[in-house]
Amino acid sequence: MDHKSPPTPSFPSRLPKVGTTIFTVMSALATKHKAINLGQGFPDFPCDRELIGQVNAAMMADHNQYPPMTGIPELRQAVANKILALYGHAYDPEAEITITAGGTQGIMTAILACVSPGDEVVIIEPAYDSYRPSIDLAGGKTIAVSLLVNRDSEGRAASYSIPWDELANAINSKTRLIIINTPHNPTGMVWTRSDLDRLAELMKNTNALILSDEVYEHMVYDGHLHHSVASHPDLAARSFLISSFGKTYHVTGWKVGYVAAPATLMKEFRKVHQFNVFTVNTPMQYGLAKYLEHPEHYLTLPSFYQEKRDFFRSGLKSSGLKLLPTPGTYFQCVDYTGLDIPQAKLGEADFCAWLTTEIGVAAIPVSAFYDEAVESGVIRFCFAKQEKTLSAALKRLQTL
Repeated sequence: MDHKSPPTPSFPSRLPKVGTTIFTVMSALATKHKAINLGQGFPDFPCDRELIGQVNAAMMADHNQYPPMTGIPELRQAVANKILALYGHAYDPEAEITITAGGTQGIMTAILACVSPGDEVVIIEPAYDSYRPSIDLAGGKTIAVSLLVNRDSEGRAASYSIPWDELANAINSKTRLIIINTPHNPTGMVWTRSDLDRLAELMKNTNALILSDEVYEHMVYDGHLHHSVASHPDLAARSFLISSFGKTYHVTGWKVGYVAAPATLMKEFRKVHQFNVFTVNTPMQYGLAKYLEHPEHYLTLPSFYQEKRDFFRSGLKSSGLKLLPTPGTYFQCVDYTGLDIPQAKLGEADFCAWLTTEIGVAAIPVSAFYDEAVESGVIRFCFAKQEKTLSAALKRLQTL
């Protein structure tokens, strides 16, 4: 007998345009061709053993059952203390801070909490790839404006700047939320205090909220400070602030972050949070709370990563790739269009594939951070790697 399996019912996709992410594709290609993976943004060095010890101690102390939905009080208080010390804003740890399963969950939950069908959400492209799908799932409409690509006399990308006129025109009575990201992934650009002032001016006389993705807050270089929405009272009053312990403490696989927001916003955030995650890994929370008692663990991060940035940039200077400024994040963008090779005429995705398979270094095309690919001739490397990893990659890139 022919035993055919019964058909699986079909249904309309909630995310019909979503496929496999570029990060998964490039990482798989890097593995297949034994390339050095400077594409996906995660460290290849270990975290502090003290942090591991604090988590182990929490497990041995039997902190292994459900914690409070909002996060353990010790960690919420530690986050509040940190934000107050760095940015001067006092969040109530009881009503205004929630521990999340990483920054991405915080982003999606904030969007689901405040965006209703038909609401418009303004994003600035190139943008982190979770923004649009989260807006789509909420039934919102994404309004994208693009960073301005400033070019040198030879037409190569030189820097990025905020498109203020276009941003102003995008805000209207239907705008529910504006998503900003500083320091910015993928470009490494950072917002200044005057940028926050200008944004606050645009927000006057509107009911729009802000989602500020600040997961790279401790990676700002050359003596500059990170300017958080928490440091700006007018913006803090209407903002969800997102950050990530994974990025800060080199434990991206733990997927623990936090959201800070005024109590009225946080009340709605928690309504969604309690049903899409409920709560977050208990021993990690206790370990992080103890680790946060020592501010030097994050205060030394800028110098730690600037050393890696400077080492990588110095090595790239002899590669023929044009370096764009990197005032923040752990990403370095380069323009490859000036290379004296035929592949310099390729689009960004094809160039990254060639770079991975033939040169042996994986990167990410910046065009992948747009809904409709914008070709600017720029690709992104991650320098959150051991020096030996960066040295090996530079040796290969210098053959360009």
